[in-house]
Amino acid sequence: MASFRSTVENMSKLMDEMGITELDLERQLLLGLYRKHIHLSKQQTVAAPVAGFVQQAKTNTNDKISGHVLKSPMVGVLYLAPEPGAKPFVKVGSTVKVGDTLALVEAMKTFNPIKADIDGVVKEVLVADGTAVEFDTPIVVLEQVSNGQD
Repeated sequence: MASFRSTVENMSKLMDEMGITELDLERQLLLGLYRKHIHLSKQQTVAAPVAGFVQQAKTNTNDKISGHVLKSPMVGVLYLAPEPGAKPFVKVGSTVKVGDTLALVEAMKTFNPIKADIDGVVKEVLVADGTAVEFDTPIVVLEQVSNGQD
């Protein structure tokens, strides 16, 4: 399975390099007794962040991210607000509680909430609104706050 995952990851990189937005992969084993079909689809990001969204992004990939990092659980398009022109779910400095929605990832026409899994303060927003994200793309960094202490 790891080799198939690496094949999909490599194909995803090739798609980026070649500007391909859709690709179908099919794997057949044991004379057709097992078949696995995967459709990869990527949206090209051409728009700049929407005005009013204050983003902090790492410009140097060698920078270490410190804090609790929430990552995308899937491939899709990330949205920082519930709809275009609306107030963002969070911004740097926002206090969040476990279960608060921080962003949405749209995948296959379904909006999937990215929820805080700790109580904390938003330290950084790493991805701009409307950006295509991959599985495990860091999205938000939280600084954990202790419960019961002021």
